[in-house]
Amino acid sequence: MKQKQAIQLFEEKRVRTVWDTEQEKWWFSIVDVTSVLIDSDYQTARKYWKVLKGRLIKEGFQLVTNCYQLKLQTPDGKMRLTDVADTEQLLRIIQSIPSPKAEPFKRWMSQVAAQRIDQMQDPELSIDQAVADYRRLGYSETWINQRMRSIEVRKHLTDEWKRAGLEEGQQFASLTDIIYHQWSGLSAKEYKQLKGLKKENLRDNMTDLEIAINMLAEATTTQISKNENPKGMAESANVAKRGDTVANDARKAVEKETSMPVVSAMNAKQIALGENELLPMGGEE
Repeated sequence: MKQKQAIQLFEEKRVRTVWDTEQEKWWFSIVDVTSVLIDSDYQTARKYWKVLKGRLIKEGFQLVTNCYQLKLQTPDGKMRLTDVADTEQLLRIIQSIPSPKAEPFKRWMSQVAAQRIDQMQDPELSIDQAVADYRRLGYSETWINQRMRSIEVRKHLTDEWKRAGLEEGQQFASLTDIIYHQWSGLSAKEYKQLKGLKKENLRDNMTDLEIAINMLAEATTTQISKNENPKGMAESANVAKRGDTVANDARKAVEKETSMPVVSAMNAKQIALGENELLPMGGEE
């Protein structure tokens, strides 16, 4: 299954979802839906669903007996197998949970499905949704504009990698790691550790300057690749290193002029709250 995970919000409660690109349908975390319907925390909802699932299996509820599982990120940051259901299955499960929120939630599910179909037909709607989500999370308009531009630059780069015969997954991740390390001095893992991240998107936790330098690295790499037409992983890795040398020089120039480090420990929460004051290079914490 080719999938894309996303967090949806129902009345400010998080519902983990996965879009199945092959079957073109949503999978919803049953525990999260249970949490919404019984208005409880994650652990209480887990226990409730465990009991309900056992009862439904005894009653011969086939959809629950063959319950599908996907690895989703749990509140502790770990990826764990989680019971999920598609829209049709979930509607039948909801019938077994007495809740005044059942009907509003059903309508919300229909809206989620309809929005995805509309976005597939008109990609611009996906961009509009992303902007709305970033605003809801508290990011500034300046940061959002920068982030949306970075998404476009990233897409040009990955398209170029595909043209060079590379595959999404490990090869893309390895090249991305090269890009981060060449300009920032940190691997993707080290960069996330610096910002206190686990599975969160690193770019969503970058400051304006970090996004700008990373964009320069990716845009330069893309242009060199177009000029030289590399083939395969080794040649593409060499291009990435050369493109990132340009970004590394730019980072050093910025730091020299501002006496501030570009690479920052700040994460999304701090950025959204406007905590954007960086310590001078060599300053005390």
